[in-house]
Amino acid sequence: MLPKQRQDQIVRALRADGAGGVKVLAAQLGVSEATIRRDLEQLHEQGRLTRVYGGALAVDGGDEPFADVSAIHAAEKDQIARRAAALVSDGQSVLLDIGTTALRVAQHLHGRSLTVVTSNLAVLEELQNDEQIELIILGGFVRRTYRSLVGYLTEESLRQIHVDWLFLGTSGVRPDGRVMDSTMIEVPVKRAMINAADRVVLLADATKFPGHGVAKVCEPAELSMVVTESGADEATRANLLEAGVQVVLA
Repeated sequence: MLPKQRQDQIVRALRADGAGGVKVLAAQLGVSEATIRRDLEQLHEQGRLTRVYGGALAVDGGDEPFADVSAIHAAEKDQIARRAAALVSDGQSVLLDIGTTALRVAQHLHGRSLTVVTSNLAVLEELQNDEQIELIILGGFVRRTYRSLVGYLTEESLRQIHVDWLFLGTSGVRPDGRVMDSTMIEVPVKRAMINAADRVVLLADATKFPGHGVAKVCEPAELSMVVTESGADEATRANLLEAGVQVVLA
């Protein structure tokens, strides 16, 4: 991989997660930590990220295009999404968070007799022609590059409904099990979603342990289940289990 391609991938990963550590980025890209440090310094000088101790933060330059985020860890996301979709029984109601993993869950729900509620415009595009699914779209302000709806109208809509399942995304899971997010404007919507669901299922690949995020979405006790992969941090998984959260490996 050329240095330019590698650096572009670093920027995409940071915009998807909000921040990234040297060790995590090195593992993701298959290069040495020294190489990542040099890349981060160069990208900092170019104004494409903010260098911090141990890693870097995404700059406030707008959301990464949805297609670019979707391509990151695509196989892992699809495996997690397939396992999550299998939890749902016909006749039940499902609330899908924003993000690319939620879109992949929707792809595995086709042809089933379900009610799907979402603020994810990519899910709308995916399911709008499926006559078996009753599709409900929440109102709100459109974030075009990330295909989502946010704001007071979204939160108010969520206060009027209640569903069987919520499939929730995250920027990171702290070692103590707290769920975090790096996009402040999405956090109130996520909290309203949690209040609107009987069962809250967090979808998180191994890179989200510990991941990053400046705003707390919820405590581990507010989760019913986490669907992840075998590479997820074992200590964090143990803390989730101790908090009463079921941990399912896809």
